[in-house]
Amino acid sequence: MTSARTTRRRRAVRAVLATLAALTVLAAGLGGLVVWQNTYDLREEAVTVRHGGRTLQGVLARPKTGRGPFPLVVFVHGDGPVDATHDGFYRPLWESFARAGHASLSWNKPGVGGAPGDWLDQTMDDRAAEAADAIAWARQRPDVDGRRIGLWGASQAGWVLPKIAAKDPGVAFAIAVSPAVNWLRQGRYNLLAELRRDGASDTEVAAALRRRETGLDLLARGAPYEEYVRAVGDAQGMTAARWRFVSRNHTADASADLPALRRMPVLLVLAGHDVNVDTAETEAAYRRLLPGPALRVAHYPDATHGLVDHAVESSSSRLILTALCAPRSLFARGFLADQRDFLASVAGAGAQR
Repeated sequence: MTSARTTRRRRAVRAVLATLAALTVLAAGLGGLVVWQNTYDLREEAVTVRHGGRTLQGVLARPKTGRGPFPLVVFVHGDGPVDATHDGFYRPLWESFARAGHASLSWNKPGVGGAPGDWLDQTMDDRAAEAADAIAWARQRPDVDGRRIGLWGASQAGWVLPKIAAKDPGVAFAIAVSPAVNWLRQGRYNLLAELRRDGASDTEVAAALRRRETGLDLLARGAPYEEYVRAVGDAQGMTAARWRFVSRNHTADASADLPALRRMPVLLVLAGHDVNVDTAETEAAYRRLLPGPALRVAHYPDATHGLVDHAVESSSSRLILTALCAPRSLFARGFLADQRDFLASVAGAGAQR
């Protein structure tokens, strides 16, 4: 006869096994969900762009079906060591564009993912020349419609997009996402916005502004990094390479180059929770320098600088879960669809000409 203790033990074991089985099924289900949600309706091809003496390692993402030639969106990154997919962040965009019949081209920044060079050695003119070479390469492909190549760029790309358009009169359209206009004013805006967000005191704000003025004085006279460190004490993440990059680019201002975009449809995308870029200044500059119906402005009040939904970005756990289980939902409502609609309208207008 089985004792009561043995019966309870067996029940406990069965309960543990049942729980483990349920967790295994749940884990398998979640794993399947993650795989499904991160599978995109695309054909991705790793490409090596060789043109003008440059070698760029990139990805060409085409619609799932069809041989083309497809209109092409050329991606221009923002700041930082960005790879061709932006760690997967671009794929929902590529899929949305593919549904409008467009291919997308992006590449690793120099020094990222084994690519030759160092992106911190580049000026905005260097980046524009790099993109112009990539466009020239793309025009040689039979699956790309060389008459319908446009640009997509975010943040720091605001200084690059109009330079590309000036170099290549064949560029057909541009999507500018959270673009800055003036490097120095943008930097001051960003500093003050972050200090306000973090609840800095008046004393802390004043100290930060004094430190900023010291840095600007040193940049203006071309001071070396070592002098900067001596002047400010704690470099606070400013490396020697970053100092060189800032020294080369701190005078950037898009105002002189923006008129190159007048001849094409432009979609300006602005976020309501942007602590990096003064969106009011950006919109005013674009409306002043790109007058007429070719400029369209899309506002996303609930978005951050990267056009991620503010509520999602504000929670680390929610951000991670959304990126894993619903990456298309990272972005502010309407962001993907509005860009797809813009591309469809551009394609329609091109077909009517």
